[in-house]
Amino acid sequence: MREETAHRSTRAAAEAWESLFRAQVSLMRRFERDGDFAPLRPREYDVLFTLSLAQSQRLRLRDLNEQVFMSQPSLSRMVERLEGRGLVRRSPAPDDARGILVALAPEGLALQRQVGRQHVRSIARYVGGALDDDELRTLTELMTKLRTYRP
Repeated sequence: MREETAHRSTRAAAEAWESLFRAQVSLMRRFERDGDFAPLRPREYDVLFTLSLAQSQRLRLRDLNEQVFMSQPSLSRMVERLEGRGLVRRSPAPDDARGILVALAPEGLALQRQVGRQHVRSIARYVGGALDDDELRTLTELMTKLRTYRP
């Protein structure tokens, strides 16, 4: 009986993950189709948004890398491109000669806010339109629990 319960639990977890993943893919395609992130790419917006959440609006490159879904070399190249566009600034970390701090430039913050307003409207339409307030609270609680769980 115990093995059967473990199998059901494993299958249920896999089905839940697949549903979550497919929902994210579907929503991201809608956001892209609607032009939510223009003139940025979704991953560029993610970097600017993540920096905007940082208390000082700057993060060590390695800390930024832990919060976005891309490889460290890809993130480094993207940060260089964003810096070239005047959206972020890089500087050496004062306490670590090898460390790099990445900060939002004023233009990057302004663009993140502009794009963010459009994106929030789409989120309200697609997520808020599909779920009521209780479901939104439950979803937030469940996603927080998944994000913070450490076995």
